[in-house]
Amino acid sequence: MNKKKIYTNWFLVPAVAIFVVFFIIPMVTSLFFSLTIWDLKTYTFVGLDNFKTFFGERSLSISVRNTLIYAFSTSALKVIIAFFIALFLTSKIKTKNFLRSLVFFPNLVSAIAIGIVFKALMHPSKGLFNAVLGAIGIAGPNWLGDTNLALFSVIGVDVWKGVSISTVIFIAGISSIDSSFYEAASIDGATRWQTIRHIVIPLVRSSMNTIITLSLIGGLRCFDLIWAMTKGGPGFATDVLASVVYKQYASGFYGLSTAGNVIMFVLIAVIAFPLQKFLNSREVYN
Repeated sequence: MNKKKIYTNWFLVPAVAIFVVFFIIPMVTSLFFSLTIWDLKTYTFVGLDNFKTFFGERSLSISVRNTLIYAFSTSALKVIIAFFIALFLTSKIKTKNFLRSLVFFPNLVSAIAIGIVFKALMHPSKGLFNAVLGAIGIAGPNWLGDTNLALFSVIGVDVWKGVSISTVIFIAGISSIDSSFYEAASIDGATRWQTIRHIVIPLVRSSMNTIITLSLIGGLRCFDLIWAMTKGGPGFATDVLASVVYKQYASGFYGLSTAGNVIMFVLIAVIAFPLQKFLNSREVYN
């Protein structure tokens, strides 16, 4: 190895050191402690017992189902809603700059604050939502107290908050499309929908892929909004992997909570990496 290559390799050392210290070592340590019953001083090796317990207990295993529902629902809704909002905000409306600022506002507020506000708004007897429904003669539901509705209520709030950044990404993608594509479509007599379908959607696929990936990973590891609104309740109706991990750790079941972390890591990796590869293969470059 010549001196020039040795010299350039030294620039990799800081990045590799950070990667090893903050990723590889914690990952290996977590994997080891997920196979033990441990406290802050001692540990006992128990093999796969923590994972068997996790998937054997309904209160724990239901969190995997809720996590998948939450992640895929929020990701899909953010993509669809944000795309049409972005189309509207890139049209020739006079107030589009003001509306863009308005749309982006929810992203400036912390998830905890939004969760607290919407928890109050969704109160079954004192909340604004049910007060408005009651004023028009409709009996409002128990948004966060109904086991069949609570998870979807939180999903709606997550979409309301997250659609803002997705819209901004879509606006950037739509704005970067060369005007010659629209001119050619106009000459060919394409309708508005045909232009969207055959020009806009293919050419913003890279933006769409970014939104899908970020929102899906964010949904798989979501904790703060759910904890602020329901703390995983009622019962286990809104428990996701992150909230279960927190509850087990707070109760002193450190090995079980570490196993939950490993399951969450594997779940994200198994979904995110193949999805990213698939989405990248479908990108169109202008």
